Amino acid sequence: MTNRYSTWTPQRRPRPRQTEISEHRRLAVMLAMSFGSFAIGTTEFVTMGLLSTIASDLQVSEDAAGSIITAYALGVVVGAPIIATLTGPLPRRRLLLWLILAVVVGNGLSALAQTYDTLLIFRFIAGFPHGAYFSVAGLSSASMAPITQRGRAVAFITMGLSVATVAGVPAAELLGSALGWHSAYALVALIGLTAGTMLWYLMPHMTEMKPTNPLVELGALKRSQVWFTVAIGIVGSGGMFAIYTYISWIMTDRAGLDPEWMWLVLMVYGIGAVGGNWFGGRVADRNLEIGIVFVLSMIALLLTGFYFASSHAVLGIINFGVAGFFGTSLGPILQIRLMEVAEDAQTLAAALNHAALNLANAAGAFIGGSVIATGFSYSAPALAGVAMALAAICIWVPMFLLRRRKISV
Repeated sequence: MTNRYSTWTPQRRPRPRQTEISEHRRLAVMLAMSFGSFAIGTTEFVTMGLLSTIASDLQVSEDAAGSIITAYALGVVVGAPIIATLTGPLPRRRLLLWLILAVVVGNGLSALAQTYDTLLIFRFIAGFPHGAYFSVAGLSSASMAPITQRGRAVAFITMGLSVATVAGVPAAELLGSALGWHSAYALVALIGLTAGTMLWYLMPHMTEMKPTNPLVELGALKRSQVWFTVAIGIVGSGGMFAIYTYISWIMTDRAGLDPEWMWLVLMVYGIGAVGGNWFGGRVADRNLEIGIVFVLSMIALLLTGFYFASSHAVLGIINFGVAGFFGTSLGPILQIRLMEVAEDAQTLAAALNHAALNLANAAGAFIGGSVIATGFSYSAPALAGVAMALAAICIWVPMFLLRRRKISV
C-alpha cells in the first residue's frame, strides 16, 4: 500500500561520458563552449569602445580610464596560471562550469560598479577566469575530437572570441551608448549565464582527460619548448596590437577617414579574424612548425604593406582586415603546439597562451605608443610590428631546430 504522505523525488538523469556522446552532441557541446568564448571576447574588447563614456561618468581622465583595460589584462595574466595549476584534480566539466560562473560574476559586479576603484577591482575579477576557460574548453574540445581534427576543434572554441569582435562588441557598445556603460557588462553577464546553462545540460563527463596536480602542471615551466612558444605568442602577436591600439588615429588622422566609419574598419578586422581563426585550425592540423613561420612571415609582410597603405582609407582598411586574418590565425596554432610540447601539463601550458596574448596586447600598445611619442607618424607602429614579427621568427629558428634534434635522437 502506498504511503499517502510520501513525496516523490525526481531523479536527475546522469550525464553521459565523453565516449558515449554522438557526433551531434559533440558539436552542440563545442557550440556551448564557443558561446562562452563569445561572452569573454565581448567583455575583453567592449571597454575600449566605451572608454570615453566610462571616463566621463566616473569623472576620471581617459588615461586613468585606460587602467580599466589594463586591470582586465592583469586578471588574465595572473588568473590563467594560478587556476590552471591549482585546479588539476577537479573534473573538467565541473571546472568549466565554475569558470563560466566566474565570468558571469565578474561582469555582473562590473555592471554594478559605481566608482573608479571598484570598477578596477571588478574588471580584474572578470579577467581572472579568461585564460583558464579557454585552456579547459580548448583541451576538452580537442579531447572529444578525432586526432586529425584537434586543431579545428580548438579553433572552433576560439571562434567565439573572433565572432565577438564582429557581433558581440558592436552590440554591447550600442547598448552601452544608449543605456549607459553598465548595461554593456550586464549584457555580457547574461550571455555568460546562457552559455553556462547550455554547458550544464550538454557537457559530458570528460573521462578521457586525466586529473593532474600542481607539481605536474608546474612541470610545464621546466620545458624550453613551452617557453619558446609563449615567447613567440608575446612577440609575434604584439605587432598586431601595436597598430590595433592606435587604429582610430591611423585611419582618421593619417588616412582622412570620417570617424563615423570606424565601425566599418573594426568590422572588417573582425571578419578577417573569424576567417583567420578557422585558417589557423586547419594549419595546425597540417603542419604546426611550418605553419608558425609562415604566419609570422605574412604578418611581417602585411604590416609592411599597411605602413604604406594606411595613407589611403580603402587600401588601409583592406590591408588591416587581411593582417587581422593572419594575426588571429597564430593563436590556435600556438595553442595546439603548447598542448603537444607540455606533455602531462597541458592545462597550464594552454592557459599560458592566453596570458601571452594579453601580454602581447600590453607590449604592442606600449611599443606603438613609444614610437608615436618619439615623433614618428601614426603609421610608424606598423614598422615596429614588422620588427616584432621578425624577432618572433628569430625565436622560432632555435625552437624548431631543438625540437627536430630531440625527435631525431
